[in-house]
Amino acid sequence: MPSDKSKVTLQEINEKTVRSICNLSVTDNQKQFVAPNAVSISEAYFSKVAWFRAIYADDDPVGFVMLYDDSEKPEYYLWRFMIDARYQGKGYGYRAMELMIEHVKSRPNATEFTTSVVQADGGPQPFYEKLGFKLTGEYDDGEAMMRLVLPFPSC
Repeated sequence: MPSDKSKVTLQEINEKTVRSICNLSVTDNQKQFVAPNAVSISEAYFSKVAWFRAIYADDDPVGFVMLYDDSEKPEYYLWRFMIDARYQGKGYGYRAMELMIEHVKSRPNATEFTTSVVQADGGPQPFYEKLGFKLTGEYDDGEAMMRLVLPFPSC
């Protein structure tokens, strides 16, 4: 069982790990905010711009993340993000998002990292705000858009 001190990593999903990643789930009241991992993985395999990984705490899968990664554009979109209900509140999600932000900063032309949130009780907006994301005032498909402006890399 992972602890608060566990090392968080983003790892590729393969034929040996896919079932354990698909079995991860959020709490019942959070299911309105994120699609099941099996749906996300299926969508990713049919998309040319999906980059996805399992989130691990040490050797245990604890979550899933998927990025809309179109290197032709300066904006990268957090398409899916979830931490299994059993592992929430331990800092794994925050550390995984720090890894995602670093990954996006390393991508070509990256100046913005965006996501969208359902604005409802128990929704993820406060979590993203702690990471520096700000509401843009724009909405997409009923979800509020949030943006993290990335610093330009130093020369």
